[in-house]
Amino acid sequence: MSIEVGSKLQGKVTGITNFGAFVELPNGSTGLVHISEVADNYVKDINDHLKVGDQVEVKVINVEKDGKIGLSIKKAKDRPEPERRQHSNSHSQRPRQGRPNDRNNNKGETFESKMSKFLKDSEDRLSSLKRHTESKRGGRGAKRG
Repeated sequence: MSIEVGSKLQGKVTGITNFGAFVELPNGSTGLVHISEVADNYVKDINDHLKVGDQVEVKVINVEKDGKIGLSIKKAKDRPEPERRQHSNSHSQRPRQGRPNDRNNNKGETFESKMSKFLKDSEDRLSSLKRHTESKRGGRGAKRG
């Protein structure tokens, strides 16, 4: 049985480290489930989710030339498609969040120009926030008298 990217297999947890879990696959080879691929939510301690000897279903996400096999438990779970992909026009059904004056002015803009505007706006807000908080604290290390 060859290990192919995208295939789902049953495996047995043979070892646990602080960065993931080693899983023995049916053909005798071992793959690694990185801690980020254990569950959909943040995993602080992998021992809360897995124990040595557990039977798990894994999906092969990569096979490197040197034989290392990357596995995922969370991608092996059958889940319905996210809602944003099911409804192609879902954005038109919900009211748009944001400032009312920029609703229809950005038609025809490229991603790069939108990103550029966002970054400039973000930098302006951040510098304004820094100025405001420094004035409340008395500036850069200034002593209050």
